[in-house]
Amino acid sequence: MLKPSCRLLRASICRAPRPSTSFPYVLRRSLIVGAVETRTPPQKQNDDTLRNVFDSHKFWRDFRDAYQSANSRPKGLFENHYLTKPEGFIEFSKTTAEQCQRLVAKVVGASTVEERCLVPKLLDRLSDSLCRVLDMADFVRATHPDTGFQETATEAYSMLYEFMNVLNTTPDLKIRLEDALDDPSVSAKWTDEEKMVAQILLKDFSKSAIDASDEKRQAFVDLSTRVNQLGSKFVRDMRPETPTISLNNRQLKGVDPLVLQHASKRHLTGISIPTSGPVAFTALRSMKDESARKDLYLAMKTSPKTQLQTLADFLQTRARVANLAGYSSYAEMHLTDKLAKTPVAVNSFLDALSRDNKSHARQELDEMLAMKKAEVDSQDSSIRIEAWDTDYYQAKLGDKYRSRSRRPDFMSAYFSLGTVMQGLSRLFTTLYGVRFVPTATAPGEAWTPDVRRLDVMDETEGHIAVLYCDLFARPGKSPNPAHFTLRCSRLIDASEIEDAAALHPTLDPLQAANDGMSISHNPRTHTTYQLPTIALICDFQPPSPTEPTLLSFRDVRTLFHEMGHAIHSILGRTAHQVVSGTRCATDFAELPSVLMEHFAADPAVLALFARHWQTDAPLPYDMVAERLALDRRGQGTETEHQILLAMLDQAYHSSLPLTMEGGFDSTKVLQDVYDRHGSVREPRETSWQGFFGHLVEYGGTYYSYLFDRAIAGKVWESVFDGGREGGAVSRSNGERLKREVLKWGGSRDPWRCLSALLGDEKLRDGGELAMAEVGRWGVKD
Repeated sequence: MLKPSCRLLRASICRAPRPSTSFPYVLRRSLIVGAVETRTPPQKQNDDTLRNVFDSHKFWRDFRDAYQSANSRPKGLFENHYLTKPEGFIEFSKTTAEQCQRLVAKVVGASTVEERCLVPKLLDRLSDSLCRVLDMADFVRATHPDTGFQETATEAYSMLYEFMNVLNTTPDLKIRLEDALDDPSVSAKWTDEEKMVAQILLKDFSKSAIDASDEKRQAFVDLSTRVNQLGSKFVRDMRPETPTISLNNRQLKGVDPLVLQHASKRHLTGISIPTSGPVAFTALRSMKDESARKDLYLAMKTSPKTQLQTLADFLQTRARVANLAGYSSYAEMHLTDKLAKTPVAVNSFLDALSRDNKSHARQELDEMLAMKKAEVDSQDSSIRIEAWDTDYYQAKLGDKYRSRSRRPDFMSAYFSLGTVMQGLSRLFTTLYGVRFVPTATAPGEAWTPDVRRLDVMDETEGHIAVLYCDLFARPGKSPNPAHFTLRCSRLIDASEIEDAAALHPTLDPLQAANDGMSISHNPRTHTTYQLPTIALICDFQPPSPTEPTLLSFRDVRTLFHEMGHAIHSILGRTAHQVVSGTRCATDFAELPSVLMEHFAADPAVLALFARHWQTDAPLPYDMVAERLALDRRGQGTETEHQILLAMLDQAYHSSLPLTMEGGFDSTKVLQDVYDRHGSVREPRETSWQGFFGHLVEYGGTYYSYLFDRAIAGKVWESVFDGGREGGAVSRSNGERLKREVLKWGGSRDPWRCLSALLGDEKLRDGGELAMAEVGRWGVKD
């Protein structure tokens, strides 16, 4: 999952060799003033090291400790010199607020042509200053195991989030930007990227009630803060109304006793099992007793009334924020800078996709119904597939087809985590000329000892990004995979370096200009960039002393998906952070990640790395083909489920929260959506919208994943030839995707990117017809 980055008005040390150790190719850090000196290890040895640092904890510890023993001086978290201790977040946020005030004064005071030409750059720097704290604080409060860091990160986030909302409603900033845009003597001097930045920021101002009265602007700030608080509360309180359900042994027939043994409690009348988590989902998929499945389903899908009230307050407050900004609904406001542009266009896409998918879903449900009738030994026409049946019969169909293959699933033996990371590096080298170099973390740089650091090296540009990999499970860690942008690409100009030198006289100016974090400096062109710094989060089991972490095929696709976000951040190296990497339209940001799932199943890609961890034998592709065939069974009903969620998201972010007759009722809205568009009736008793956490992050844009799945399928066939004849490992195909999509980040209109990539002029201007056309492509995984 892509974690949305902060954006204002939307919401390094150089490398050099060190003395030889038992690990001669640890990538080290030493300051080279005004230059970058990097010696990269021989590629074969680096390739083996990459595998070993993930497959062996001992190898990683020795690799890291060899560096740290000779470099014991602590660094801050992510090498940020403010974050050597939790209290550093408070200093970081206060210093940032002061710097932002100085930048605001520069923008507001711009009067000469030369000063006004700098307005987009200054506003981008203002945005970057805030995002440097907010993005990092958002990550730390969710991921860092130390409660001290969590608390100060939360405090810093709250402080600057409210400050950001105040800036969003500062009329003088918008006035200066409009004046500069409207003056040809100024805007004619801007690059295309600067013009795009200016247009994006102007749109963002329009979403902030900036043209309203002082009273309404203050109300906008207050309500925006309230939305943030309610959203956090909603996500924090997601749980079923009833935490456990009691079932007897007869009702639990079909459930693996080992599953029940570790997460259930026996009592006189039966067994109490939780209504959330893996045990509940396993039971729902395996219990033979339909009445028991129904009871469990209803318990799993019913939210507390207090949670439904929080959701109603959240959606109504969002709607009021949109009204204050001059929009009829939150979706209308949120979609103005997306590919869809309007809720009408989103619904055109979803309706077209639903029509394309309906026959697939119906075929799968008919197959389930036949199995249900056979199981109850009745052909009664009143028998139907119910909501509590779909997981159960989908699992039985999977077992049925799996048993036909008569082959155990040994695929994970070919997918050690280190081997997969090695394969990703080889793939990116093949397609884009970039590779991963494992680097020892400095003391204090990582938030847990299990974090691996990879430096991303380009074959012509050298060091271009930093990737922190937090891939192993630990107590209290979220199980959800995610990509976090901790810092974006951005050109740092000479004036910033001078400012940093004055603010931190004891630090090297280049280092200080990016808070001690990674930079690239070209002494020939005298340009300095802050490097994209990314954190990748997964929840894999750690390696044991005798065996590496072995991934299921699903895990492999998940890792490829998250790496799709990472490569977008890495290659989208723009001069302005507002448009860097994944800072593009939400409904375009999932395209690179979904596309990477196609690569994960391609035989030529798998041939780059998939080998047995003990024997080194290559993976027989027929294993993958069988798995893909199994995975495609149920795709129609799963796609319908996602379509319904996207439709529900649209309904919740329409005008309904404030205009629904009789008062807003989120459960009635859910039932109406499912009654009109679903193939399976949703029981009247459920209220699972209280667990729909994506409403907070993707309000009005949940359709994006489906939309980008449709586009990714088209790109896979049109650009990479569906993997035929080595199309998935063709450098020219990779360069085409990089040239037309990845390198732009958000600095080019996404419809123009797609039109150029696919050679289809009908897409160039977007709109409802283009959205419907994408819907007609369907979802082809």
